[in-house]
Amino acid sequence: MDQLIGKVLRDRYQIQSLLGRQTGRRTFLAKDLQSDAIVVVKLLLFAPEFTWEDLKLFEREAAVLRSLNHRAIPQYLDDFEVETDLGKGFALVQTHIEARSLQDWIQSGRTFSEEELRAIAKDLLSILDYLHSRQPPVVHRDLKPSNILLGNRTGNHPGRIYLIDFGSVQTALHHGTRTIVGTYGYMPPEQFGGQTVPASDLYALGATLICIATGQNPDQLPQREMRILFDKHVNLSPDLIDWLKWLTEPSLDLRLQSAKQALEALDAPRTLAKGQPVGSKVQFARSRQTLEIVIPSRGFHLGLIPLLGFALFWNSFLIMWYGMALISWSSGGWFMALFAIGHLAAGLWMTWGILFDLFGQVRLEITESKIFRANELFGIGIFPLTADRRSICRIDRTQDTYKHDSEGGHVRIPAHLNIWAGTRKFTLGGGTNNYESLTPPEIDWLAEQLSQWLGLPVDRN
Repeated sequence: MDQLIGKVLRDRYQIQSLLGRQTGRRTFLAKDLQSDAIVVVKLLLFAPEFTWEDLKLFEREAAVLRSLNHRAIPQYLDDFEVETDLGKGFALVQTHIEARSLQDWIQSGRTFSEEELRAIAKDLLSILDYLHSRQPPVVHRDLKPSNILLGNRTGNHPGRIYLIDFGSVQTALHHGTRTIVGTYGYMPPEQFGGQTVPASDLYALGATLICIATGQNPDQLPQREMRILFDKHVNLSPDLIDWLKWLTEPSLDLRLQSAKQALEALDAPRTLAKGQPVGSKVQFARSRQTLEIVIPSRGFHLGLIPLLGFALFWNSFLIMWYGMALISWSSGGWFMALFAIGHLAAGLWMTWGILFDLFGQVRLEITESKIFRANELFGIGIFPLTADRRSICRIDRTQDTYKHDSEGGHVRIPAHLNIWAGTRKFTLGGGTNNYESLTPPEIDWLAEQLSQWLGLPVDRN
């Protein structure tokens, strides 16, 4: 390609130097002889490595750039057919941005504070929001440090951010393609199967930020179940670490879905629960040291109306009977007294269950030293269960099952989640009481969070 240095394309663009090369294409710095401006010229030549898919991507890049207008994205200037000493091909001309790539900055030894990392993330999310909000949405598909330019520091800001190289871009109009493009380490699992959506760019953004924070490419870091294990390689706040894990969640369903949502989570990370199903009232919080899950009551429901009426009648009757029983006890009628006391206890237990339905909650806490679960009513823990954190060995997620009752009928046992600490079982959901029930999406979500935090797989029985 040195033969092209100094050559003039279309009697206008004089090639000055080679900026980069990829399979089937070359990128040059050139001078526009009409305006004296420095521009970038991309060439796609009919070389031995040429494929028709390369031409499709090249034409798509030109079409997309022609439709974009954003200060952080190169501006389309021209495109045309060319004939050189090396053969025929196509050229795309765009504005040149005077800045170094993030990859160059990292290789030169530059480090970034958490505040700078957040600023870079916000700038990139702003660009992605612009792209993903287009009609049809534009998915970059190859977001990585070498495709992000960063200007010099200005005050407390790390520098102006730019997103370049739209050679892998995809729009919703081309969603049917199964072409796999991108860079290993920055591609989410679905992209390996040829599927890309806006959330795929968010994964690549998370992987890029992890690279900036660690100074290593994501594929050089340890992984478990396709998750990048970067925690021990960074000195960041737990909130930012959780946010980066959310961005790089392998499961598309559990990942942040839009740039706007990612910005909200970055600004107020504890106001959003990672991947929480819509409408769920489960309270979830975690840091590096502790995890807490609170399942509140579902509140008043129509099924409580007859139960409340019966409980009121039953307890009123038993209180009166209890008074009579005390008199019977004093006069030797001890059998009637014991009978009344037993039934009163049953009535009070029914009332307790109703109160739990209305105001109760289940709390599960895992700290560095223990796992703890209790039913709570007005701040009072009932039936607490505790075990050593180190004994946690398994997580299982059950499905709805049925068993026969004494009369030969079927009794439903709702799906639930079990955390095993040795032989002790800590259960979430599955209760027939309203206050401790969980929907299947909530169970799957909590299973995923516990699996990720504890580093244990989920057994699905």
